[in-house]
Amino acid sequence: MFGFFENEQTKKVKSHLINLATLAKADGHIDEREMSFIVAVGKKNGMRPTEVRNIVANAGSVKMLIPDNDSERFDQIFDLVDMMLADGIVDENEMDFCIEMAERLGFRKAIVGVLVRKISMGVKDGLPREQIKEDTQNFLRFECNDQNSKG
Repeated sequence: MFGFFENEQTKKVKSHLINLATLAKADGHIDEREMSFIVAVGKKNGMRPTEVRNIVANAGSVKMLIPDNDSERFDQIFDLVDMMLADGIVDENEMDFCIEMAERLGFRKAIVGVLVRKISMGVKDGLPREQIKEDTQNFLRFECNDQNSKG
């Protein structure tokens, strides 16, 4: 129970892992591919697999932290979409959850559906993460500029 002493980065990682676990449970259960994906994200962020599994098991006790920059927000939504595709079945609840999470992460409601689908298509097409990120950022910049010119 040392949550008080956790740094912000650790809290962000835990929050992200819980978001992933919530998505994995959207279809009623977490299958082994989804759990492996969540563990891999945790390991990439310096956590041991047992820590990650413990966080997933106690998912109700951590509150969501919103990343404070666009790059981290993109990384979180990318991981959510990537995990949604991990089991090869895109459940409607999972898609809805990804769209809802994109909104909660600060993306505009008007574009979140397109954003999630663009990431999905990039992952399905086997594009590298950085290329999908760049394409998505270009799309977001265009959408923001388009909105500003209408306003």
